[in-house]
Parts: sequence; structure tokens; C-alpha cells
Amino acid sequence: MRAATRQAYRTALVTGASGGIGASFARLLAARGADLVLVARRPGPLEELARELVERYRVAVEAVAADLTDGARCAEVERRLRADPVELLVNNAGRGAPGAFAGLPLEDHLAGIELNVTALVRLTHAALPGMVGRGRGGVLNVASMAGLAPSPGGASYGATKAFVIAFSESLHAEVAAEGVHVTALCPGFTHTDDGAPPHPLWLRRDAVARAGLDAVEAGRALSVPGAQYKAALPALRLVPRPLLRAAAGRVWQQVAGGG
Repeated sequence: MRAATRQAYRTALVTGASGGIGASFARLLAARGADLVLVARRPGPLEELARELVERYRVAVEAVAADLTDGARCAEVERRLRADPVELLVNNAGRGAPGAFAGLPLEDHLAGIELNVTALVRLTHAALPGMVGRGRGGVLNVASMAGLAPSPGGASYGATKAFVIAFSESLHAEVAAEGVHVTALCPGFTHTDDGAPPHPLWLRRDAVARAGLDAVEAGRALSVPGAQYKAALPALRLVPRPLLRAAAGRVWQQVAGGG
């Protein structure tokens, strides 16, 4: 296996780019000189961000308004990836269904699975063969610390993020020798706007995006931003699962019971 070499990406496609961490990815990549394809559901904020990046950084930006839970719209983005390949794919779009699993509409859970898992797999499958053929490229999949432990109150969301982590690590092992970098980014609690007060458990979105981009450029399989979450990672991996489930269950009972 060849050693991973740091890659700088000249073109990138970012999903969920109209706000939050997605907009941070877009701004950081534009600042690094990358031409962009930005994908999100909301055309207004997306087009506003595209104009900002073109004017500020003088890069090419294409705005694609698409709901990736719509199979036909997702297929259009897949075709875009195959016809005009990018060097970096950032699968950032995601959604959750917070609350007790049985108390939420099934449609909410299925929409999260469709976006967090199915769309991510479809876009990765569209982009990866070209990267392998060229011998370089990157896929950055936004997962979550919720994918590393039981997540009562977010059962389907945590399960989708566990899939993203396992999927990304497996692809990393498959294609690292081909010069392609696949990384799972696992942030904890993250402020999606810039006006929130500081909190020891909460991360800033720009810091999360920067950690992910640095990790995929360097060829690391997993990125956990924030010292507080890096410190928790060994415990999540080493503590027996029954103890993790019991601890998560106690927290959930306190939250659900208002205690």
C-alpha cells in the first residue's frame, strides 16, 4: 500500500451547502482556490452563497437546488458527478428525527435514512470510480459522534451515522492504495450559526469543517474534531457495549422524564 500523500483539491461538490457546516465547507474550499458545485434544497440561500463566493474568492461556483431525498433529483446530481467529475465530494447533507422512535411518524425516520444513507451512497458511487481511475481524489462523509454509541432519542439518526462511519472506513481500506482518500468526519454538538454563546461541549462550525478538510487532504480515515470529543473517543471504543447502553438509557430517561 502506498503511503497517503496530502492532496489539495481544485474542484469540489458539497451537499447541504446552503447553511451550517455545509456553508463553512464551501467558504473554506473557495478560500483555498477550489471551484465548487453547491447542492442544497433551498435555492435562495444557495444562490446568495454562490454569489458571495464568486465575488470574494474569484472561483467558479455552480448552484444546484435539489432535494436529495427525491430519487429523480438525486439521479441528476449523480449524472453531474459522472459527466463532469470533481476532485472532492463532501457528503454533508443530513437530517435527524429527534424524539422517541415510536412516537414519531415513520416518514420522518425514512426521510433521514434516504438522505443520510441512500443519497450518500448514490453520490459516492457516482464519484468514486473516476477518482480511482485518475489515481487521486477525496470523499468526505459527515457522520457524527452519535454513530459511535447508542443514541436513544435519536435512534434512526445515530444508526445512519454508524453506517456512514463503517461505510467510510471500509471504502478507505479499499481505495487508499489507489491514491483516493475517504474520510468520516464525526463532530459532536456543533453550533450551526456564528452567534451562539461559547459552551465547553459545543464546537464551532468553521472548526468542524476545517478539521474535516484537513483530514481528507491528509488521507485520514476518521476525524473527530475538538479536544473534548477526541478525549471521549477511546472510552466509546473500549467501554463494554452493555455499559454504554445502560449509561445512554439513564440519560434518556432523565431527559424524557424532564429530570
